[in-house]
Amino acid sequence: MMKRPVRKTTRAPATLAAPEVEISYAFGFDAAHRFATTPRGHKYSGVHGHSFQCQVTLRGTPRAPHGFVTDLAQVERICLALRKQLDHTLLNEIIDLQTPSLEHLALWIWQRLAKKLPGLARITVRRDSLGQSCSYSGAAVTA
Repeated sequence: MMKRPVRKTTRAPATLAAPEVEISYAFGFDAAHRFATTPRGHKYSGVHGHSFQCQVTLRGTPRAPHGFVTDLAQVERICLALRKQLDHTLLNEIIDLQTPSLEHLALWIWQRLAKKLPGLARITVRRDSLGQSCSYSGAAVTA
């Protein structure tokens, strides 16, 4: 029996799509608010305060040469400027945030960060002491 020669084929290695990852930066702020539309006597009708946590999540592909989606130091600088607007304030007095529910806070923060942070994927605002949070992923909402 005659053996056939084994032919070696060279295949290009399978190319994987560039990995997409999510990175996050979180910052906290303490603020007060009230809900004028709640009935008199409702526990949230008066001025009250919370410690809030905001998580800013960006999605993208790590880029050469450093392997970052984006520079988190830049994300931190942008978020800290926003934190200064929110920290130790009465949220109802902030322009465009007159009804400062978790939902409105998440949207308000998104609107201020979307143009400054390419790849913005999600904003999550938490009131950890109450176990409550709201996440928003999407386009800036116009009034």
